[in-house]
Amino acid sequence: MSTIEIASLFDSSKDLDRLRKEQEEVLLEINKIHKKLQTTPEMAEKSVDTLLLKLRALYVQAKELSENELNVSNALVGQLDALLQSGLSAAQRKKIEVNEQKKKRMKTDSDLSRLSPAASMTASLKGEQVAARVTPDNAEKDEWFVVKVIHFDREAKEFEVLDEEPGDDEESIQRKYKLPMSRIIPFPKRGDPSSAPDFPHGKPVLAVYPGTTALYKATVVNNRKKKTEDYLLEFDDDEEDGSLPKRTVPFYRVVPLPEGHRQ
Repeated sequence: MSTIEIASLFDSSKDLDRLRKEQEEVLLEINKIHKKLQTTPEMAEKSVDTLLLKLRALYVQAKELSENELNVSNALVGQLDALLQSGLSAAQRKKIEVNEQKKKRMKTDSDLSRLSPAASMTASLKGEQVAARVTPDNAEKDEWFVVKVIHFDREAKEFEVLDEEPGDDEESIQRKYKLPMSRIIPFPKRGDPSSAPDFPHGKPVLAVYPGTTALYKATVVNNRKKKTEDYLLEFDDDEEDGSLPKRTVPFYRVVPLPEGHRQ
């Protein structure tokens, strides 16, 4: 590292320190005007134009100082990177390069997962049973069934699902549906109780009615002690002898009640 390079670094550091001190002074002036406007409103009314003009000028100055600070900081980083690179061996430079590429790739993957939650979801749902609303948005009521995910069309952003048990009629066949992600709810994993939400007593849920593949609105009537325990539910419109019977449903067949559910 040459003496000229060291001197250049020191000069940039001094510039950075000067800019920060000037910003502090401008901030103090801005705060004084704010305080005056708050504590002496009568005085402020008389000289409001003058105060506002001064305040605007201070904010413009603060903005310019901030931009200058950013430029000097970037220049310092560039100088330090150049000095580090010149003093490193080829192997060390390659290692830094690889690490930077990994960081960029990890950031990109993270951004994609935030922008498109379906990306990670579709990979794990293929071949799995899920809860699906097969009725359109303009239907009088929502009909939910247990279906199997066959495929996900990335361009159309639709799931292709199969209703494996469509009915008892002789003419009934296994029906396929193409549904948007908004009509799909994954079930908790049977072998992983920790993946299941813990619905408290009195919570409305959507659950598979025992002995069927249809899901209906129900209310939780028990407080489970373990995540592996079954839920005790009362299904809406399931009245027998003037009361709602309590029915047992496995935790992996109970999901949150969708907002605006119609039954």
